[in-house]
Order: sequence, then C-alpha cells, then structure tokens
Amino acid sequence: MVSPAIALAFIPFVVSLLIRYRHYFLLFYRAVLVRRLRDYLTGLPKEERAFQYLLTHAIPGDPQHILETFDQWSYHCEYLCNLGPQKAKILERLIYEKAPLTVLELGTFCGYATILMAQSLPLGARLYTVEMNPRKAAVAEKVIRLAGFDDDTVELIIGSSEQVIPLLKEKHGLFHADFVFMDHWKRCYLRDLQLLEAHDLLPKGATILADNIICPGAPHFLQYVKACGKYKWRIHRTSLEYFRGIRDGMAQITYIGLP
Repeated sequence: MVSPAIALAFIPFVVSLLIRYRHYFLLFYRAVLVRRLRDYLTGLPKEERAFQYLLTHAIPGDPQHILETFDQWSYHCEYLCNLGPQKAKILERLIYEKAPLTVLELGTFCGYATILMAQSLPLGARLYTVEMNPRKAAVAEKVIRLAGFDDDTVELIIGSSEQVIPLLKEKHGLFHADFVFMDHWKRCYLRDLQLLEAHDLLPKGATILADNIICPGAPHFLQYVKACGKYKWRIHRTSLEYFRGIRDGMAQITYIGLP
C-alpha cells in the first residue's frame, strides 16, 4: 500500500503535468468526450450538428459569413478541426498570390477550406476537392452549395485519394494542378505527393500547402520534401486550429522538377 507521504510527493508532479499539458487535456475533452456525449444525446454526427447550426445562423450565399459562423461554432459550441481563421489567412493569401486556375484539395471534411479557396479563385478557375468519407462529403456538399458555389466552380469527388488521383486526368479532366491543399490523413501526405508526381499532375511552379505538419505531424513527408531536390520549401508556424496553446505548422512547397 502506498504511504500518504509518497502520495503527497506525487501531487506537485501531477499538478505540473496538468499545467504543462492543459491545452491537450482541453482538446481531448472538447474533441473526444464532448463529441461522444453529444453523438449519444442527439443521434447526429458532429458534422451534421454543425450544418444545422449553419442553417439557423449563417447567411446563405455569403461564403465569408458561413466561415465566420463555422468559427463561432468551433470556438463556443463544439470543436471541429476546420482550418480556422489563423491558417485561413495563410491559405487565402497564397491563393490570391498564385492565382491558380486549377486547385486540388485532398480532405474536404465539412467544406471550410473549400469555401475559403473557392471565394478567392480567379475568374474561370476550378476547384476539385476529394473526400473519402461519404457522410462528411454529404455535409460538405450542402455547405458548398449553401455558400453559393455550383459544380462549375467546385467539383466534389467521393473516394480515397489513393484511388482518385490516378483517375483525375481520365475521369475528371484535371490534367495538372496549379495548387494543391493537403488536409487529409497525415500518413497519406507522402504517398499522395508521390502519386501526383507519378501521374504528371504537378507542373513546374505548382504550389502544395500541407496542414498539420507539426500536430499531429507528417515527418516522412517533410523528410522527403527536404531531401529529394524537387521542391523549394518553407514552414509557416501556426497554432492548432482553435487552440492557440498548441503549436502547429503548414508546409508550403513549390515543385521545381527533377534535380
């Protein structure tokens, strides 16, 4: 049996852990415990609950107001791993600077980044967004249309990136991607980048922006980008979406071709 003295000696250690990792505990509470409780109480997935909130609070046809309503939901109601306002500024600035005519998004989720990019695209540009989860894709479809974007601007493709990328030219008419935004499973970043290379979908000068390269991280992706000689790269230091106390980052890489 542990003596009271030993137990008391552990109290400062436990308190220091709670203080040091408080943001991660809060993330676990909001992202896991609260979500499971509300899943049970409502019988609806979190994405559908967020969409119901949009319907009652957002202005249809106003993309910026829909993004702000998403942020309000994620800050004050229930955590969603959308891009968030801090990272949104980086993505939006790059879209305006690069003015891509063809954009490929891997990982639609609820359509937050899709809307952000679609409203920033130059006239005549087209965005292809890929989501493997049919339930999330159904919500994203409704969000994208609520924002006022039709199939001519945004094409939502349901399927795994591993299966979709080899068919982009033949099935969807995407012969090259001027800009690629990655925000799907981090373990797939490297595989999908190499698939884009193998199928000649990256023209010289193409920009790839990869989210969450620190939290949870994509070390093999970063190692490849730095070592292969095909890319120029830089890291944008940020915090995790809606959690300023947790460090994160976005990798911006530019394809320069074979060394």
